[in-house]
Amino acid sequence: MNHVMTGTLRLPTRVHFGYGTREQLSEVLRLSGHRVLAVVDPFLIGSTIFDEVLTRLREDGFDVAVHSDVLPELPTASLEAAAAFAREHQPDVILAVGGGSALDAAKLVGLLAVHGGPLSRYYGENLVPGPSLPVVAVPTTAGTGSEVTPVAVVSDPEREMKVGISSPYLIPTTAIVDPEFTLGAPRSVTAFAGVDALVHAVESFTAVQFDPSWGTTLPVFTGRNAFSDVLALRAVELLGTSLPVAVDEPGNRRAREEVAFGSLVAGVSFGATGTHLSHALQYPIGAATKTPHGLGTGLLLPYVLQACLSDTGVVERIAAVGGALGSASSTVDDKARDAISSIVALNHAIGVPASLQEIGISRQQLPQLAELASRSARLIAIAPIPVDQAVLLDILHNAHTGTLAERSDR
Repeated sequence: MNHVMTGTLRLPTRVHFGYGTREQLSEVLRLSGHRVLAVVDPFLIGSTIFDEVLTRLREDGFDVAVHSDVLPELPTASLEAAAAFAREHQPDVILAVGGGSALDAAKLVGLLAVHGGPLSRYYGENLVPGPSLPVVAVPTTAGTGSEVTPVAVVSDPEREMKVGISSPYLIPTTAIVDPEFTLGAPRSVTAFAGVDALVHAVESFTAVQFDPSWGTTLPVFTGRNAFSDVLALRAVELLGTSLPVAVDEPGNRRAREEVAFGSLVAGVSFGATGTHLSHALQYPIGAATKTPHGLGTGLLLPYVLQACLSDTGVVERIAAVGGALGSASSTVDDKARDAISSIVALNHAIGVPASLQEIGISRQQLPQLAELASRSARLIAIAPIPVDQAVLLDILHNAHTGTLAERSDR
């Protein structure tokens, strides 16, 4: 397999992982000041673990204002309101506690508080003009990796799908990943967030390899590289083994720990490389069905990988994923097929639907979904095979009917 020893990682200044790491919060917040705006998932308000964090911070001398009006999918208007609240409080630092939406909200509130709106000024890559408010990110779900990534995703009512803002300036200054926060996550949240982390790892590992020109401004996402390869495969191993256990045994501390670590290193990996076709297709599908993001990316991944079997070089990469998921097959082709069947089996075990029909997508919607997905130019560019609307439509047709046929040409 071709390994080119070049790569880029852009990360928080500090990343703390493990049970009990929330004890580091006062130390890392103090580096930025004492006025804290906590952007928090509403379900955490009144929870024992968040009350303990808040009490400790106030005992340690922090002036903490709490904003918990975080709406699912982050409508742009809700972020403008949160930014107004932030400007009123004038925080030195933002503490983000919650799932991916809360973490993304904190990044964008920090951006708007410093640079002003509207958010649409920043849609796309490298359009944030400079540093935003520092963000200390504490995820309560294991999936998005947002605590270490340069991207935040919002819902714009003027668009037919979610849009991303990508900039190294959006990377939190500190990530504190304490698996204790994930112990209370419901089964479906654990499943759909966790499978999204697996998609991040697999798409990062199978991303196209860009020729690094090392110009003055790099793209935010630079394709697969020497760092991401190591991290992505480790994430696949951990998630493939421990995600079904965490879903079935929500109090299993070892499984929660391994899923949280798998999600974190998958985030480090795709924060550098980017993701590709499962995400490009999921954005319009999620908007059309109002289904969870990870449900869609997890559903689509086997069909995306099947399409990628058309390229011999990519088959080697998919085979390595198969090995990480436990395949003992002796040939590259068989290991690649094992990768796909392992992901199908994992999806089935944790409750991810097997076809687009099951989530209410009609055959008539497929051309429009393919057209919308083709607009995600950044994601399409990272795909490991040449992609046009016909390729996207082919993937969608297979995903609609649940067709994962053996390839006759391999």
